[in-house]
Amino acid sequence: MFLAYLGAVEPTNNGSERLLRQSVIQRKMTNGYRAMWAAEGEADIRTRVDTARLTSSSPFRIILTTVGA
Repeated sequence: MFLAYLGAVEPTNNGSERLLRQSVIQRKMTNGYRAMWAAEGEADIRTRVDTARLTSSSPFRIILTTVGA
């Protein structure tokens, strides 16, 4: 797929690995989550904040929207 879009798509998954790093560190420092709702909430917020960064949106506004939902 990346051959069709030379320069637009990385041929490796290094970018994805770097984006996951903060979540992995959080999980290891807290020894994981005991409740599934907590893990899902963390994943929802982390996903939205990372997307906001990639689209140059306000992460703070995204967090308020996510928590208020």
